[in-house]
Amino acid sequence: MTHWFHRNPLKATAPVSFNYYGVVTGPAASKICSDLRSSRARLLELFTDVSCNPEMMKTAADSYFSLLQGFINSLDESSQESKLRYIQNFKWTDTLQGQVPSAQQDAVFELISMGFNVALWYTKYASRLAGKENVTEDEAKEVHRSLKTAAGIFKHLKEAHIPKLITPAEKGRDLEARLIEAYIIQCQAEAQEVTIARAIELKHAPGLIAALAFETANFYQKAGQCALPVVLLAFRCSDHPLGSTGNKQTVTILRCFIICKTGVISAIFLLILFKRK
Repeated sequence: MTHWFHRNPLKATAPVSFNYYGVVTGPAASKICSDLRSSRARLLELFTDVSCNPEMMKTAADSYFSLLQGFINSLDESSQESKLRYIQNFKWTDTLQGQVPSAQQDAVFELISMGFNVALWYTKYASRLAGKENVTEDEAKEVHRSLKTAAGIFKHLKEAHIPKLITPAEKGRDLEARLIEAYIIQCQAEAQEVTIARAIELKHAPGLIAALAFETANFYQKAGQCALPVVLLAFRCSDHPLGSTGNKQTVTILRCFIICKTGVISAIFLLILFKRK
């Protein structure tokens, strides 16, 4: 496993009180709003808690998202959306465009943005675990599992929730479909690196390792193709938010990381082929 990973910063958000005076009536409704507020705060707290593990993250995420569903789906299980979907304004920063927040009065936007952070947390957790001096077999499995979980979350957001946004993700935003697809493939590629490392360690057949390396290099190449339009947007459109110096650096680092990864894994593939001959 090559122990270096590119990771965007987590999205930042403004506090949400979930206080609806004049709308919420009765102790049960007030309790739900209170639970929403505390579960959201707890989840945000865990993103930066170095002692947090996947079990803790899953519990906190499930707690918040299960409550948030009441703001998105109708309680009578009909196909209609909840009447509460547009009652609250949510603010989140963009991981590619600095600390300037964007806001949408839409609970789906909140679900997507928070889910994006959960997926990013799993990639950061995997990166931290993989960077240890001596990675055990169980830890390697945990890295692999975390990366697959992150890929699954990104994929679910892309297919099930992002298309439902009233205000679609703009080009160059981190919720744009091309960027989400790049993150999905990147997670898949990094998970496969764990498989390659285990195969090398267990002295599996060179042909198998070469095949895995070739497939992984193709993953990174595909991720780079998904990210390329965003890089071009940053350098060709000076009036776009991505055109600022800092944001250009962000997307360039992402692109360079993927290119370097493609080269590293391709080198492993060629080295194994050379040894076989």
